[in-house]
Amino acid sequence: MTRIDFHTNVPDKIAYACRLVRKAYGAKNRIVVMTENAAQLAELDAALWGFSDVDFLPHVHVNDPLAPDTPIVLADSNDVELPQFELLVNIARNAPAQFENFPRLIEVVSNDEADAAAGRIRFVAYKRQEFQPAHLNVGKA
Repeated sequence: MTRIDFHTNVPDKIAYACRLVRKAYGAKNRIVVMTENAAQLAELDAALWGFSDVDFLPHVHVNDPLAPDTPIVLADSNDVELPQFELLVNIARNAPAQFENFPRLIEVVSNDEADAAAGRIRFVAYKRQEFQPAHLNVGKA
């Protein structure tokens, strides 16, 4: 069963996703990041290229021919087949359609009220499906 973790109250979803990806990649995990749309995907793509002067985070779009061989894959649609990697990071407001194919899902929820409300809906939906999502309040003082 997929392990689901909610990271909430995140001030900047793109920067936070970059840190998660760097940590997971450093632990030799292969990662898929689901974004809200093409604009958010482009923002994340640019952020990953410039995130660190010392870390190289190799990534491609899910439709790229190199996606099966690249450790970090970016997607912006539930209408594509996602590679079967170890970790799915969701920064979109909807639950990823294929999340059950991953051993682990991290839901990143910002401190924006609309995003937090969407996160609460996903949390309840996962519980109704008999998952036991964990919760980490990132913005906690």
